[in-house]
Amino acid sequence: MVTGAKMEDNVLISYCVVAGSFLFFQVLFSVVCPRISGKVSDSYKKLGYGKQCEWDSRIVSTVHALIVGSFCLYILVYDDAVNADPIWGDPFQVKMNVAITSGYLVYDLLLFGRFWKEMRDPYMVCHHFAVIYAYGYVLNRGVLPYFANFRLISELSTPFVNQRWFFDAVNMPRSSTPVLLNGLAMAVVFFIVRIAVIPSYYSQVFATFGSEGYIRLGTGPQVAWIVSCVILDILNVFWMYKIVWGFYRLVKSRRGGKPTRNHAD
Repeated sequence: MVTGAKMEDNVLISYCVVAGSFLFFQVLFSVVCPRISGKVSDSYKKLGYGKQCEWDSRIVSTVHALIVGSFCLYILVYDDAVNADPIWGDPFQVKMNVAITSGYLVYDLLLFGRFWKEMRDPYMVCHHFAVIYAYGYVLNRGVLPYFANFRLISELSTPFVNQRWFFDAVNMPRSSTPVLLNGLAMAVVFFIVRIAVIPSYYSQVFATFGSEGYIRLGTGPQVAWIVSCVILDILNVFWMYKIVWGFYRLVKSRRGGKPTRNHAD
């Protein structure tokens, strides 16, 4: 059983990781990415300031996705305590992963606020607030570690989404083979980690209803858990539709031999 003092220590550690994560991603965006991108890509130098900022933010997004996604898979395979008790299992490793993501989300929301004209995306802002709302309970109370970590599997699709933007930024034709292959990979991975898992996820959610652990959660965490999940999955289905429709248009235009647009829809 976790004592009050240990719980407070874990919460303090979690928020220290949130702060450290925020600073890491902010430095990566402000200092590291501009210098590296300017040296390795001539296309980057030709972009306007707003597009350069989005370029850097996409690199940061990919780095975050690879870190958190890898940690997520490790926890799902090796964290026996969390897998045995999805509501109240030892949450320490999950909290660290959630804290990394929370720091990234704070950085990204501030970035949206600063460059709203160039990076306008209200759906992503809704996504970030829904995630932060739910993950606040994980950080403060250590509840629902399995389900919190399970949601992070979705980050594994992010690198492919970002790569599509990079192809557009360097004006690579959308009918080219690399773009089509990335589009196919993006659609497949997005479906696997965000859509195909929905039935399995909610079956495990429903299995906890009425259990002693579920009742112990209280109304606040219960509402945050369910509402945030519904919002996120509505967004995921919407994004899946856009990805499939976009890929269909690419394949159709290539078969018809028609020119395709080189900028994002």
